[in-house]
Amino acid sequence: MSFSPSTQLFAKINIPSTPIIAKAMSLAQTNLTPALYNHSRRAMLFGFIIADKKPALRARDREVHAVAAILHDIGLAASANFISGDRRFEVDGAECARDFLKTEGGKEWDERRCQVVWDAIALHMCDSIALHKEPEVVATLHGVNADFGTPDFDDQEKSLVTREEYDEVLTEVPRLGMKEGMRNAFCRLCQTKAATTWDNLVGRFGVKYVDGFKLPEKGSLEFVEADTLEERNGTS
Repeated sequence: MSFSPSTQLFAKINIPSTPIIAKAMSLAQTNLTPALYNHSRRAMLFGFIIADKKPALRARDREVHAVAAILHDIGLAASANFISGDRRFEVDGAECARDFLKTEGGKEWDERRCQVVWDAIALHMCDSIALHKEPEVVATLHGVNADFGTPDFDDQEKSLVTREEYDEVLTEVPRLGMKEGMRNAFCRLCQTKAATTWDNLVGRFGVKYVDGFKLPEKGSLEFVEADTLEERNGTS
């Protein structure tokens, strides 16, 4: 689909200026803490900086990228009608974003564009999978990762964000205690729907910070090794 939205400068970065992006920002701001909302905006900005410097990502659907980045953590909302009791927060966020686009996006948001947003949100904590997906998914992941830790500005081959760009983004969109805000959100998940945290990074926060939280003694290894079909059939 050929779609070239107008742009706006945000922290000196050209971001598409469309009604759906504005609505996505409003949705994120309404449902997330200020720290997580700002993290989502920085993830968008860093993602645009990095993706625009990578030839394989420059031709991406910039509106899809922007919406996915802004809403990538919407599943961490403390209370909302789209938060489930039994799904990982990434899936809650992906479902919320797809429903939002189908309701608010208009005819240009076809199934494919909605699905790419879904994938970008659902996979933003699964680097080894997301890096092999569509450019918009990869760009979203790069932006999210760039907001954790300070880039190695002396290694330009690894850091595609310059010191000037990094400082500009943080001046425009301050962290507001993002590290503590993320920890609190993850710990809340460990307390309210622990089973969704067992096979991912979130559960490690529970082990460290939540009293009484434990990961299951049996995991994927035990599940595979419990298969006795070959032994029963006398095969190996």
